[in-house]
Amino acid sequence: MSEDRTQAPHTHGQPPAPRPAYTRLGRSATLVSRLWLGTVNFSGRVEDADALRLMDQALDRGVNCVDTADIYGWRLYKGHTEELVGQWLRKSGARRDDVVLATKVGEPMSERVNDTGLSARHIISACEQSLRRLGVEHIDLYQMHRMDEAARWEEIWQAMDRLVADGKVRYVGSSNFAGWHIAAAQENAAARRSLGLVSEQCLYNLADRHIERDVLPAARAYGVGVFAWSPLHGGLLSGALRKLAAGTAVKSAQGRAQTLLPGMRPVIEAYERFCDRIGEHPAEVGLAWVLSRPGISGAVIGPRTTEQLDSALRALDLVLGDAELAELDALFTSAVGQAPGS
Repeated sequence: MSEDRTQAPHTHGQPPAPRPAYTRLGRSATLVSRLWLGTVNFSGRVEDADALRLMDQALDRGVNCVDTADIYGWRLYKGHTEELVGQWLRKSGARRDDVVLATKVGEPMSERVNDTGLSARHIISACEQSLRRLGVEHIDLYQMHRMDEAARWEEIWQAMDRLVADGKVRYVGSSNFAGWHIAAAQENAAARRSLGLVSEQCLYNLADRHIERDVLPAARAYGVGVFAWSPLHGGLLSGALRKLAAGTAVKSAQGRAQTLLPGMRPVIEAYERFCDRIGEHPAEVGLAWVLSRPGISGAVIGPRTTEQLDSALRALDLVLGDAELAELDALFTSAVGQAPGS
């Protein structure tokens, strides 16, 4: 889908723009920054005081979307991160109008059998609890965290339409959906004369390109904006090997990055040599590649420091040439893989 950017990109060596570009939230008229501040690292990996400061800094730099989820904060307790975002929002009454606030529903919140999934019962109850934790009257983007195969679309849209009609939700989005989930959602919404999904948030980066097979084509066909989460695959594409060698690896030594690194070591070695050759930081190259892809509206970043936040903003202005893009495409072709749900 086409993207509405308010700034032209800069080439290598030019100073970064003071504010990020903006794009429409899918086919809605709402403008969001191409970079969203993700909060999955808060409440456990980032101290609360540092998280509050990062949100201030992101907003000051023009990042207007804060993305969270009801389950975030599980390292302490589920819901903690929404409470932290709510604390930040209460610091200034005017700040709420400046923020596009996104959260998610669907993951298990307790051991209670109905405190999970996308039943109408749970969607409405979970939204009320998120509103309470966030301390707001409405959520700008309410996202289904993943598909619930037990829930029929008639039930899901009944609940979401009610929340929109009640003024508690502005837009509905999805996360981690397969292409056919997006198609089913939109066809059912159209039958109800509802707006349906405006966005899909999904895993996408050089090391995992599975959404190119079905999610991106479906999103393009139905006017759904796609925002990539984990654009550096948990640190794998941020200079993981050089960090491991220097003993400074944090995220790239665990989780998603650690899982893929053994099998992809030769590719990652070649990637880091490529970045050295063009004189750019791997983290900025990886993010710039994601932002350059057709059908990608933006990316959700999860900085733990001010330096990481500023590095992500610099990636907005990094333009990779056709030859560089072709080299990266050839290097990571095997990452396209199999479509989800197939």
